[in-house]
Amino acid sequence: MPDDTDTGKKAAAPLSGAARPPVTTTYRDLLLRTPEFTPLFLSSAAGVAAQTVSGLALGTLVFRATDSPLLSALSMFGQALTQVLGATLFLSGADRLPPRRTLTSLSLAFATATALLALPGLPLPALFTVLLLQGLVASLGGGVRWGLLNEILTPARYLAGRSVFNAMNGIMQITGYAVGGALLTLLSPHLCLLLAAALHATAAALTGRLTTRPPRATGRPSVTATWRTNAQLWSSAPRRHVYLALWLPNGLIVGCESLYVSYAPDAAGTLFACAALGMLAGDVTVGRLLPPRRHPRAGIPLLLLLATPYLTFALHPPLPVAAALVAVSSFGFGASLIQQARLMTLTPPQLSGHALGLHSAGMLTLQGVSAALAGTLAQLATPALAMTAMALMSLVFTATLTAVSRRGDEDGGLLPRRAA
Repeated sequence: MPDDTDTGKKAAAPLSGAARPPVTTTYRDLLLRTPEFTPLFLSSAAGVAAQTVSGLALGTLVFRATDSPLLSALSMFGQALTQVLGATLFLSGADRLPPRRTLTSLSLAFATATALLALPGLPLPALFTVLLLQGLVASLGGGVRWGLLNEILTPARYLAGRSVFNAMNGIMQITGYAVGGALLTLLSPHLCLLLAAALHATAAALTGRLTTRPPRATGRPSVTATWRTNAQLWSSAPRRHVYLALWLPNGLIVGCESLYVSYAPDAAGTLFACAALGMLAGDVTVGRLLPPRRHPRAGIPLLLLLATPYLTFALHPPLPVAAALVAVSSFGFGASLIQQARLMTLTPPQLSGHALGLHSAGMLTLQGVSAALAGTLAQLATPALAMTAMALMSLVFTATLTAVSRRGDEDGGLLPRRAA
């Protein structure tokens, strides 16, 4: 589920990190009593719904036309492959461009691109070209959006704010995949893509309710500024550990998700909806129910939970069992809240948008790479065996990152801090 909230699919699942101060902010406080939070929330919700409907429609359209698990997976997640290119070229704009104008322009660009994808008879090379261009545009969106959220909320309220967005992401994906799956039985994928384009246009209209704010950082966006800031962020060992934890283990599990269409062509929407339901439950549990003092110990078990259920897919469980396993697995994505908050404690405020954009771009890039890898394995074997292989790789990366953090003097938030 690519998403720059991630997004796409989804916001990424990290290892455990240092606990933040207890969160006393309620969801109602954020939605009803925090200026600018609500329009940012609603515009993001419309964008997630658009991405969900368009992704399922594209995956179905390409699979029907080619019968290829690889091309189907790439049509849903392939745009993420260009995120790394965008992150090396444009990401300095996340803090150097006016947030409202930039978010509006990005939503309009997505509406236009999605309308192009809806054209009947569009050749596959042209379709994938549009998708890759969308990925370049999207590489800037995550940094602008989450940098603005970090500006709107105080540090103590940031985790609660991201929890609301992650919960919304889960709800919209559940709804989008359920409704999208139903629509695909009644309408053509092309009409579903037009609906997604309309949702992107709605997101653009909603961003107009945001306050006009100046950029967070001075200077003009440039490739040089992007490279310099990327190097600065990556030079810190604690931040580097956080980034790797955010990108690698969960990206491989998104590779499993990219095979839902080829695993169960007539029930992919059900599997995606169950995955979103599990992610929603994990986000709410970590963001609102789990006491902050337990956060440091929660990350690693959640990552193990994220990968383990997919080990059984080699046995090709029946659909009801597979749906339940998918929901249990996706609960593990809830650990992302802790690590995202940890990243903000390690980053200067004027670089918050760039840091979060780098996280989002790297996460989505790894998701795209994982979708390509999973699709290739499915072409050579079966989707079920490919899912199991991706889960095994995720477990290996989790174990490796844990071992490295145990050896280092600076754990970067991967493990609980040692007592003084």
